[in-house]
Amino acid sequence: MSTLENVTEAVEVLQQIGLKEYEARCFVGLSRLSTGTAKQLSEMTDVPRTRVYDAVRILEAQGLVKIQHSSPQKFRAVSMSEATETLRGQYESRVDRLQAALDDVEMVEDHDESSIQQVWALTGSTAIESRTNKLLDKATNEIVLVVGDESLLTDRLVDNLTEMNRSVDLLIGAPTELIRTAIQESIPEATTFVSGLGWLREEEQDTGETAIGRLLLVDRSKILVSTILPSTNEEHAIYGEGFGNGLVVIARRLMSQGEFTGE
Repeated sequence: MSTLENVTEAVEVLQQIGLKEYEARCFVGLSRLSTGTAKQLSEMTDVPRTRVYDAVRILEAQGLVKIQHSSPQKFRAVSMSEATETLRGQYESRVDRLQAALDDVEMVEDHDESSIQQVWALTGSTAIESRTNKLLDKATNEIVLVVGDESLLTDRLVDNLTEMNRSVDLLIGAPTELIRTAIQESIPEATTFVSGLGWLREEEQDTGETAIGRLLLVDRSKILVSTILPSTNEEHAIYGEGFGNGLVVIARRLMSQGEFTGE
């Protein structure tokens, strides 16, 4: 990218993490100068000179700029490594505050029975793994996890399964005996099996068919099913909760007929 494009992107990113436009422009401008006056900074950034002083004072308060009280005043940005750490700390602090605030928000109970039929969609392995782990954390009796793609057995997921309460029955299915053996070695407390769902993995690699990524049934009342697009390897998923949810009912019936375990 050209210098102008890099400057524009930097200003946009700084605005996304909390700086106002003039503050972002001034910081990026100062990052290109060893020191600069309000006049120089105004000419470089197109920020009105009177607004430069306001923006720089705010940047100084945030630990991003230092002011030399000379005549005229001179400004300089802190080092990029220091600025990065400062901004990261501010961003993480905001996220922590958001989490704390939302954790304390009173939940509104939904007594609408139609909610048991709701199905939600997710895109991307990161979001899907996060939802998978949240569902696992809710388990009290039984977990049935069928994995269609070995790459989805991430360290985080394996750790979570390994640390499950011993009172929770853990059944993990794999598409092949080789993968089943690997899972058993990683998670010895689990009951493992080769899934009877032959459609979890296509034998022909060039079929172009969408493959099943993972299928999770928790306490026979919560379900998540994902697929992997062959063209992009992007994972998509749907999940639902409730003993009467249609997806959950189908999964329970498949399980009762041995379709998961291949019995």
